[in-house]
Amino acid sequence: NETFHVQTDDELIEKELKQIEADDQAIQTILLSLPEDIYAAVDSCKTAQEIWLRVQQMMKGSDIRIQEKKAKLFNE
Repeated sequence: NETFHVQTDDELIEKELKQIEADDQAIQTILLSLPEDIYAAVDSCKTAQEIWLRVQQMMKGSDIRIQEKKAKLFNE
C-alpha cells in the first residue's frame, strides 16, 4: 500500500533552495577548472547544465584533434 505525500509549500521551498545551492556549487566547480577563453564564453550561462553543455560543444573539436594526433602517432 503506497502512501502519497503532498509536499507543503515549506518543503517545496526547502527543496528548491537546496537545488539552487547545489547548482551554485556545481557552477563554481566548473568555472574554477576552465581556461580563461572558455570561461569567457560560458560566463553568461545561468545554470550548471547550460555551462556544461556549452563546454561540451566547445571541446568537441579538440577531442577530434586529439584522436587524430594519436592516430597519426600510431601510424608512423
